[in-house]
Amino acid sequence: MHTNTHILVIRLSAMGDVAMTIPVVRALLEKHPEIKITFLSKAFLKPLFDDVPNVTFYAADVKNNHKGVLGLHKLSKELKQLNITHVADLHNVLRSKILRNFLKFSTQNIAVIDKGRNEKKALTSTKNKVFKQLKTSHERYADVFRKLDFSIDITNPTKLQKPKLASIIIDLIGEKQKKNWIGIAPFAAYDAKMYPLDLMQKVVDKLSENNTVLLFGGGEEEVKILSEIEEKNNHIISIAGKLNLKKELNLIAHLDCMLAMDSGNAHFAAMLQIPTVTLWGATHPFAGFAPFNQPKENCLLPDLDKYPKLPCSIYGNKVCDGYEDVMRTILPEKVIEKVEKLLN
Repeated sequence: MHTNTHILVIRLSAMGDVAMTIPVVRALLEKHPEIKITFLSKAFLKPLFDDVPNVTFYAADVKNNHKGVLGLHKLSKELKQLNITHVADLHNVLRSKILRNFLKFSTQNIAVIDKGRNEKKALTSTKNKVFKQLKTSHERYADVFRKLDFSIDITNPTKLQKPKLASIIIDLIGEKQKKNWIGIAPFAAYDAKMYPLDLMQKVVDKLSENNTVLLFGGGEEEVKILSEIEEKNNHIISIAGKLNLKKELNLIAHLDCMLAMDSGNAHFAAMLQIPTVTLWGATHPFAGFAPFNQPKENCLLPDLDKYPKLPCSIYGNKVCDGYEDVMRTILPEKVIEKVEKLLN
């Protein structure tokens, strides 16, 4: 028994990476219900943890209060008040390293993620590429807890209870009737990870014939594009800019399927155990960022014979020359067929 165990878990960003920690933290707490966790991340990500038992969220204000080395020293002093016994650094960036250093005077139980940088470099290299499945981010996170001597198994997650649908959502899209609800999140942080909008339009048109299609996105430009798509017919509803993150997660928990890029929304859906189809461009599931516990055939890939240098990038921020249109080799018909098969 790990009585009085209090683990500080550090993962400051990005949205999708923080979402990927959730199934791992759930699995840890299931095996060790007596331990307590404080999760350190950016304030806007707090809703991700609202339904996870034994987890207290702590906001790192890295822009103001906890900015720079002095700010991180201040943060470490705040955290020391909480009687932390273990530190799990799931981020391993300069900020978390500095913070770890400050905390090592109050606990020696510190473990750090191995990001597998060399393997990832070999996977994205254009010369002597080593093209193979790498350890998933979820397993890399689990390994950090194993280094701290906690057993953890993420292969068989317990089924989650669906939350009650929030009344603001019912006002927005109505009660759930016979039609399936399909979430579609067409955007990603980088263009190289985004399915061309003209092809996505075909997918949306077809799927909205017999289902309700709910479009997800954020930011002014995305809201504008999605409201234009929404105007096409009554079975397409843009959620973009209308709900806060907590309510958006509540809605995602009621979807029948999510179609997304290699992006945050895919990880939100997967952590809520919603069948998730992902479309891949410059990146590839082999890097370890496929959504949690989804069959690998739910990842739809470009034509790798035609584009053998894929993946060009781990995060989608780099594109190989002449590889700008790789996603056009994922045919809309194939996407529609995959989603419909999941729904049936």
